[in-house]
Amino acid sequence: MATKAALEAQLAVVAGFENPKVSLEQYPTPPDLAAHLVHLADLRGDIEGATVLDLGSGTGMLGLGAALRSPARVVGVELDDAALDTATDNARRVGASAPIDWIRADATRLPLCLPDDRQVTVLMNPPFGAQRGNEHADRAFLESVASVADVSYSVHNEGSKEFVESFVADAGGDLTDAFRATFDLDRQFDFHDEDRRQLDAEVFRIEW
Repeated sequence: MATKAALEAQLAVVAGFENPKVSLEQYPTPPDLAAHLVHLADLRGDIEGATVLDLGSGTGMLGLGAALRSPARVVGVELDDAALDTATDNARRVGASAPIDWIRADATRLPLCLPDDRQVTVLMNPPFGAQRGNEHADRAFLESVASVADVSYSVHNEGSKEFVESFVADAGGDLTDAFRATFDLDRQFDFHDEDRRQLDAEVFRIEW
C-alpha cells in the first residue's frame, strides 16, 4: 500500500472548479484531506475490491483517490456538467487503472442498481447546507447514503456530530469513527471577504 503522502502527491494534479456554483456549495476537497480520508478507508479494508461511490463528486477528488487504491469500481455522481467534464480530465491526469464511471444525477435521488455481492463504500464531501435555500443539504445526502451503503465516510461542518449521531441511530447505523479536520479555502465567491480562510470540519465513518 502506498503511503498517505504519496497519495496526496498523486492527487495534487486534480483540478478544481473553473466556475464554482454557490447554489451547489462547490468548494474543492483539498488533496491532503482527500488523501487522509481515502488512506483511512483503505486501512479499514473499505476500498480494495469494493464499489466506491463518490456522491456530489465535483471534479472527482475523493473518487480518484479511491481509484488509486484498487477498488472494483468507482462511480462519481454529480449534478453539474462542467464539474463532470473536469473530473473526466482529472481521471486522465491521475492515471488510475480502476474502472471509473461519472454519472450526471442528483446524489440525493440515486439512479443506480448496485451488486448485492460486493461492499458499497461511499466517500463524500456533501454541501454543508450553509446557503439560504440549501439548508439541511447534508441530511439529504445521508438519507441517500443510508439506502445504498455498507459503510460511508463523509465531511461535515464543525459542530455536526450530535446531528450525525442522531441521524445514524435513527437509521439503524453505527458511527464508528469521528475526527476533526481543518483545511484552507481560497476565495471563490464575491461574498467572501478574505483571500483565504481556514475551515473547521468533522469527518465521520458510519457502518450502515
